[in-house]
Amino acid sequence: MLTTELRGWFTGRLPDGVYDEIVDVVVDREEITVVGRIKEPKTAEGASDEEKAAAYEGRASEFRERTREDRMAVARQAERRFDRKVSWGVEVGGERHMFTTVSAPVMTRLRQPERAVLDLLVSGGVARSRSDALGWCVKLVQQHSSEWLDELQESLVNVEKVRAKGPGGPSSSAS
Repeated sequence: MLTTELRGWFTGRLPDGVYDEIVDVVVDREEITVVGRIKEPKTAEGASDEEKAAAYEGRASEFRERTREDRMAVARQAERRFDRKVSWGVEVGGERHMFTTVSAPVMTRLRQPERAVLDLLVSGGVARSRSDALGWCVKLVQQHSSEWLDELQESLVNVEKVRAKGPGGPSSSAS
């Protein structure tokens, strides 16, 4: 399922007023994450950054509680239709607030030097477990390699387009 199709499905399926607009739909094998923008709360003129951050957090929390039933009804339909869990988030005041998201187990084999790195992060108190340490490492790669990761993602989209044009793809149907 293409992200644009999912964005369209959620845009059409969510009741009016849940989000001002859907700004991001991300999909992988286990999860669909939908993030929408909502109106910023009105703060006093000259409000500090701390006050604004608290207002944004409060608005996100209020949104989560107020829209829970609508979002969960749509999530149940999407989970049946797309065979993936649905997670939600909101953007307010340029800040993203994520609600419950899927934490999927990932099996991996690591050699002793890689395990030693994870164990060092645990021993140093940076992570609670090897799993937590591995997640920390992935986040670090995301932060420091985002441009490269974006380029890789774009190239994969192009690969899918080329595959679709090839033998057995949708555009190769017999006339």
